[in-house]
Amino acid sequence: MSAPVLSFENLGLNQGVRWLFRGIDLHIAARDRLALIGRNGTGKTTLLRLIAEEIEADEGRRTIVPGTHVVLLEQDPDLAGHDTLKDWALHGEDAPEAHEVEAIAGQLGIDLAKPAATASGGERRRAAISRALAQNPDVLLLDEPTNHLDLAAIDWLEDWLGRYTGAFIAISHDRTFLKRLTKATLWLDRGTLRRADIGFGGYDAWVEKVYADEAKAAERMDAKLKIETHWLHRGVTARRKRNQGRLTKLWELREQRAEMLGPTGTAKLAISSDEVKTKSVIFADNISKSFGTGDEQRVIIKDFTLRIQRGDRIGIVGANGAGKTTLLKLLTGEIEPDSGRIRRAKTLDSVVIDQQRSLLQPDKRLRDILADGGDWIDLRGERKRIEAYLKDFLFDPGLADAKVGTLSGGEQSRLLLAREFSKLSNLLVLDEPTNDLDMETLDLLQEVIADYDGTVLIVSHDRDFLDRTVTITLGLDGSGTVDIVAGGYEDWEKRRRPARTPSKKPGKKAAAPPPPSPSKPAKLSYKDQRDLDRLPGEIEKLEAEIAEAEEALADPDLYRADPDRFHALTKRIETARAAREAHEERWLEVAEMAEALGAG
Repeated sequence: MSAPVLSFENLGLNQGVRWLFRGIDLHIAARDRLALIGRNGTGKTTLLRLIAEEIEADEGRRTIVPGTHVVLLEQDPDLAGHDTLKDWALHGEDAPEAHEVEAIAGQLGIDLAKPAATASGGERRRAAISRALAQNPDVLLLDEPTNHLDLAAIDWLEDWLGRYTGAFIAISHDRTFLKRLTKATLWLDRGTLRRADIGFGGYDAWVEKVYADEAKAAERMDAKLKIETHWLHRGVTARRKRNQGRLTKLWELREQRAEMLGPTGTAKLAISSDEVKTKSVIFADNISKSFGTGDEQRVIIKDFTLRIQRGDRIGIVGANGAGKTTLLKLLTGEIEPDSGRIRRAKTLDSVVIDQQRSLLQPDKRLRDILADGGDWIDLRGERKRIEAYLKDFLFDPGLADAKVGTLSGGEQSRLLLAREFSKLSNLLVLDEPTNDLDMETLDLLQEVIADYDGTVLIVSHDRDFLDRTVTITLGLDGSGTVDIVAGGYEDWEKRRRPARTPSKKPGKKAAAPPPPSPSKPAKLSYKDQRDLDRLPGEIEKLEAEIAEAEEALADPDLYRADPDRFHALTKRIETARAAREAHEERWLEVAEMAEALGAG
């Protein structure tokens, strides 16, 4: 690594009752492209603010090359006291030149004359980007830069950063953004900062190795410590492996839906069987929607037809203003079309998750939000202890009585997801669900959606998340036409840009198996086929055994009242998890073999 332009040695920050992090060394070189990864609440945003000198450290030494200009793009800047977005963008001692701000704003498609008080999240984000980039930074600190941006703006920002000659550190949940731009990864984890000189594409493998090394060291821990850390570490890695297996099923569902769509995406309604019709939950038949009148009339949706079936996962993508929200409201019945008709199953019972954290009162406890203050939560018709449910959503069970106001923004988003997913429903509507979520929560969200029994409608600009989640993508370009593509964002992008060269394609599908070699057998062996068929059932039994034991361990008084039973349950969980992990790895192996043979 070249000589640093900015360094921290032995950095520490105390939050009053605990050290958020301590003993951190950080060196930033002139052309570094760094991804900063970590769970919500670990201090990623705080670390950026320390680097930008917005707050002071309690320990450590900061060294910077004279003349180095550091700029922080905040996740949610305070626009109070400014009449317009332009007033805010040009405020302060180090305010950029007005013409430079306006030039970038024009390319991002934002009118800086917009009143600051009424600006949307996307408009505020574009104004903040315009201000930050126009300051010509040597070190650029990006806190969730793609939040609230549409696909066109994300493409523009990626292109700008690709040509940028300074250093940047990016906090982002957008895997595609990080994979395309970063060259090294910083991982903030339990108060420690690790660095690997690999792009984000190698992050998962690196984390798996760290966890594996820790698992070996954990064998020397006593049982109580192991059970407290096990769900945090190995539970995360197991979730990732299970999600890889779920992707195999996702490809199969996409193939099935592709067979029901014509070559241009038009639904083959004439050949739909009675079975397909009975599975339909929403049927949009040649619908159109416009706003305005006369010369001011704008067509938002034109001649759109689609039969949505039970179990479909529908992704809706497009630039801001293209009509995504209008289409979502049409499908859910919030508004009616100007022409055509929409039929919805009478049994539809929907839950809408739109990340409105304002609904979470800061003075309430987590158990108040999830279980009305009780010890048990009604989970889609079943009951579960609040501590066990908190663990399902990556919370420490001890936080059940913590106040909502003590959580980070991402943790509050995760809490909102936990509350809404507990409700009984058969239609799930997710409006930008990935904003403010960390990578592990995104893995969890992918898992919960994959296991959801009903139909899912997702509006999102997170390309990787859509590729891992949806069976059909509805792409809007603002002309009124809606592309219907069996697949995710990458499949829609291929439809839009058929001449794009392979070297510029985004990353491969995460679970796409390698092509089979000519020497491979034509079918699975008896043993492989037997494992493929039986292991899902074995894994399900082990997960039920683990859940039962974990529920018993959720009793905070168990260790004191019956230590022998505590240790027995701990051992039982460890044994079951080890068996489950072995079964999952074996099933993924044979599933990939079967997929490769089918592709051949």
